[in-house]
Amino acid sequence: MLKISAKSHTLPISPIRRLVPLAEAAAARGTHIYKLNIGQPDILSPEEAVRAVQGISDQIYPYSHSAGLLSYRKKLVEYYAKNGIDLSIDDIIVTLGGTEAAQMAMLICANPGEEILVPEPFYANYNTFAASYDTILVPVPSSIENDFALPSREEFLKRITPRTRAILICNPNNPTGHLYTREEMEMLADMAAHYNLYLISDEVYREFCYDGTKQVSALSLKGIDDNVVVIDSVSKRYSMCGVRLGNIVSRNKEVMAAALKLAQARLSPPYLAQIAASAAMDAPQKYYDDVVAEYTARRDCLVEELNKIPGVYSPKPQGAFYTMARFPVDDCHKFACWLLTDFSYKGATVQLAPASGFYATKGKGTQEARIAYVLCKEDLLAACEILREALKVYPGRIEQSE
Repeated sequence: MLKISAKSHTLPISPIRRLVPLAEAAAARGTHIYKLNIGQPDILSPEEAVRAVQGISDQIYPYSHSAGLLSYRKKLVEYYAKNGIDLSIDDIIVTLGGTEAAQMAMLICANPGEEILVPEPFYANYNTFAASYDTILVPVPSSIENDFALPSREEFLKRITPRTRAILICNPNNPTGHLYTREEMEMLADMAAHYNLYLISDEVYREFCYDGTKQVSALSLKGIDDNVVVIDSVSKRYSMCGVRLGNIVSRNKEVMAAALKLAQARLSPPYLAQIAASAAMDAPQKYYDDVVAEYTARRDCLVEELNKIPGVYSPKPQGAFYTMARFPVDDCHKFACWLLTDFSYKGATVQLAPASGFYATKGKGTQEARIAYVLCKEDLLAACEILREALKVYPGRIEQSE
């Protein structure tokens, strides 16, 4: 009998997509599913990108340079300059989504058996990337009790060992929506410099900051140019998830030389995607302003309605378009499954992403779920009504202590 590799058996299942078969079965029964589990925006992509793709007259769709089209990388340099970040085209390699950028960063910055510190909870797919390269993710705990603020310096220092090679953050954060302050970022910069660590910063939600706040990029921190590696993507910025285009950014020449080797091995990023993304950057500022205003309204609606439900608590995120909510249930994975297999209200139910999959520490996050506010306000209101009614009858409901 043929066998797959031992490593294949150890790769974790995505908590974001794990319940898709249950949702598909519910939909086949005629149940409408409000999908709050996945960050798939319903915002329209910039019309500039749509027109550019529709207007392509090329008779051949060629390979691009392995680092990406020169014209596109030049536009990326201009984009970062508008955000106060000075780069050259040699500091940027275009990737197959933020996913490949993250994979490159982990492979380049740590050897098998070495460690990367990461605030927990964290983007679940980091687990899969690390497992693929035998890199060890060391969780540094944050808590819903203080709205998932960056853990203290002491918590990081307790976990730094001779095997530690990097600190990995997502800012604004997926799954928590926390936006790291300048003070938090400068603390990370100080530790990276003092302990000679890479600071890998996933910044794909850079544009999604609320209430007058602004993201502090790791690329803007002083004195650690060689330490910083940034993961970026157009998926959420321009509501173009299916384009699958991102980039890895670093002023560290050795890092970028290694990244180029990996880029050459997979030949080139997709040509049509670069055409679309390049055109998307011509969108007027109003496009960004309208998107941020819409997500602010959705966030306010969702958080307010969740916190009206007895026993439920959601912080108010300052960035991205997710919140981590705590539910009065025995296990959010069981609850999420039950919603899809045994419950509907007015012919509909809700699909959640159980939070335990965003934790590396066993037993954590069992009463939490990540919720993406990527649906319109009317749908969010309907979804919250379903959750309210579901919690009235869910057999695993528990009463929270005061």
